[in-house]
Amino acid sequence: MLWAVLPAGFEGPLILMLVSMVAVVGIGIYSGNSGIVSFGHTALMALGAYASAMMTIAPDDKARLLPALPDAVIALHLPPVAAILGACAVVGVVALPVALLIGRLEGSSASIATLGLLLIVNGVLVGARDYTRGSQALFGLPIAVTVPVAAAFVVLAILAARAFRDSRMGLALRAARENAAAAAAVGADVVRARQAAFLLSAVIAALAGALYGHFIGVLTPRAFYFDLTFALLAILIVGGMTTIAGAALGAVLVSVLVEVLRRLADGGTFGPLTLPPVYGLTTIGLSLAILAVLYRRQGGLLPYVEPDEVLRPPARPAVPPPAPARIEAGSGELRAERLTRRFDGVIAVSEASLVLRPGEILGLIGPNGAGKSTLLSMIAGSVPPTSGRVRIDGADATGLPPHRIARRGVQRTFQNIRLFGNLSVLDNVRVAADGGPWSRAEATARAWALLDRFDLTALAARPAGTLAYGPQRRVEIARAVARAPRYLLLDEPAAGMNAAESDALLDLLEGLRRDDGIGLLVIDHDLRLILRLCDRVAVLGKGQVIAEGPPEAVSRDPLVIEAYLGRRHAGDGRGPARSAATSGAPGQKTTDQHERRRDP
Repeated sequence: MLWAVLPAGFEGPLILMLVSMVAVVGIGIYSGNSGIVSFGHTALMALGAYASAMMTIAPDDKARLLPALPDAVIALHLPPVAAILGACAVVGVVALPVALLIGRLEGSSASIATLGLLLIVNGVLVGARDYTRGSQALFGLPIAVTVPVAAAFVVLAILAARAFRDSRMGLALRAARENAAAAAAVGADVVRARQAAFLLSAVIAALAGALYGHFIGVLTPRAFYFDLTFALLAILIVGGMTTIAGAALGAVLVSVLVEVLRRLADGGTFGPLTLPPVYGLTTIGLSLAILAVLYRRQGGLLPYVEPDEVLRPPARPAVPPPAPARIEAGSGELRAERLTRRFDGVIAVSEASLVLRPGEILGLIGPNGAGKSTLLSMIAGSVPPTSGRVRIDGADATGLPPHRIARRGVQRTFQNIRLFGNLSVLDNVRVAADGGPWSRAEATARAWALLDRFDLTALAARPAGTLAYGPQRRVEIARAVARAPRYLLLDEPAAGMNAAESDALLDLLEGLRRDDGIGLLVIDHDLRLILRLCDRVAVLGKGQVIAEGPPEAVSRDPLVIEAYLGRRHAGDGRGPARSAATSGAPGQKTTDQHERRRDP
């Protein structure tokens, strides 16, 4: 075997590299999929190492070193492999409440919470000297980790990480990494996905810690503190935090670099060169490696896409796509009742009421700043209303989080396109389809069918963030349709499109109403599209619904004319359509409108 013929002194670094690989693969389950940097997983490694130590140190040694331990723990004496697995279970139980708390946080708040976990665990290990020996070394762990044992656990960790990454929850979490609001809008329970990822990663981190303890044979809290945290994060940054292959590659490269720098740091003669000792050379070298990688490739050497996904393009599953039944007219309604939203004393929307039924298209127009996007966000659950109710098919949905609104049949798009930029076009649509009442294969088949329908099949493997504006809009709408909603809320879907693109969009939206029976609420400044597309139009002015009815009648309502053009035009009978090109009406945007203040 390879490890049997390694030169003397190389087996130890190889085992340490494999143990590091287990650790960074574990951290990547949480940090790579969620995009949240964790500083606390070395604390979980420490817990795993100490838990395994309590199960494997000889009872006589425990009674002498740790006399305060309960008699049952002192008497416990398991084989190393059983103790390692037992330590993973113990840390899993301990990590469960931590996962429930940290999983509700995102971004820098979550990272700071993991740093707090590191400080707390280190403080407990140092302070509980009667149970851990404090800052003194705890010895007596049996040396049981060889290259084959470490390699076997590396394979186990990689399989677990890949299974989670490819699961529905893993795909949803990767989508939330790109845009949490959009992931929730298609029905992904982002909090639950983060909690599951943290819990699984905690177990794998405990495995790495237990392996480290049974390789070294001696434990101290300092071994699982900032130095190890920095080294593991360096591995993730260099290799690529967002892929399992990147974590493994980073472990190899950084382990080799550390070993070389460690030998150079001691000084000595290397061929014709004589080098003096250099204190801190390892830390300096790792820092420079991180800077070099970040300068050239911010996502690491292997970012976002696993190598096998590059070599094996996405293929259609053999099963046919599920065909959701067409929604029947009169089978329910989406109702907003007297919705109001205040922002620090500013009333963005005031007692606005709307009704949308399956199979109809309702336009929502109004001057810039009228509160259209805020009203849509309240209906979709992104913004909680200050007062008022939202009812979906008769059931009260007021105040529900966006993912639960989405699961009740309401999907939305955003004024500014929010795609999962580093996921493929296919995965963007599949995230939503995965939440439907279908198997994984059927969900994938539905995603492919929607790519066909929206003329996106040739772009299936492309990262969504690399597409032009028009295809990005189509991807966003296809994603919103993938879960087979009853109601679809579209926030300025034609913004930035030319006339030909708007016509193509109009045909797509008409098809959704005609073929699927979906009810559409459309916000847009393109009056031509609104007049051609919508059955009814509602107009917001200063946060209030000031008119509602057929498009032609609404466009000539004096209150609507006054809201767009001012009081002096309200009596001339010509309406907003007359001056769309010159007065800032919704038919065409003027230069000033491109610099307009967005809806709250």
